[in-house]
Amino acid sequence: MIRECLSVEFEIKDDDCPLAEATRSADTTVDASPPLLRDDGNVLLRFSGPASENLTEILEADSRIKYLYRSKINERYNYRCLSVHPCVVRDLVNNGFMVESLSYNRGNAVLTGAVVGREILTQVMQTAGETVGVQLKRVHSIGADADTAVAKQWDITPAQEESIRQALESGYFEIPRQATADEVATHLGISKTAFLERLRRAQRGLFTELFPHIN
Repeated sequence: MIRECLSVEFEIKDDDCPLAEATRSADTTVDASPPLLRDDGNVLLRFSGPASENLTEILEADSRIKYLYRSKINERYNYRCLSVHPCVVRDLVNNGFMVESLSYNRGNAVLTGAVVGREILTQVMQTAGETVGVQLKRVHSIGADADTAVAKQWDITPAQEESIRQALESGYFEIPRQATADEVATHLGISKTAFLERLRRAQRGLFTELFPHIN
């Protein structure tokens, strides 16, 4: 049994995948689930973003996108589609990277997840090194108490947990506030809109757990 698990974060720039190019053209941010490779070679993409008709039109015009489906929930669009274009994220996953969160911000992606053991990390790093625009941002061992992390205890994603932590550390919740949403977003390397959206969703997840009987 492998006894070491490592938390890893990559930043991907200049990717030519459909989501990267669409967010770059639409000047927006989307949060995505890990891409799923189908038996037919197509990749299932699931992602959400602000209710932007521009983003939808760009995706519909992309010949690499098939069967685009969109639904609207709480002023936000959720998408599902197939992509015929191979992406960097899928290459990393195929080599042992386990995705926990993925967001595309105006063409650039931040990918966080885990690898089991140094040998797998070496394989993932080799794949990243062979891909233009992939940069390792941080790596650290996951301790034995990792399963008690906020994201595991409550119904929030690691990216949402990170936003709450940074907001708390920056004094965003103080009265009066010691940091603006723009300043917190800058620390996180995301847009103000993306930060506020993650914060709102995280707060909803926490409040839902605290008050489960309220619809």
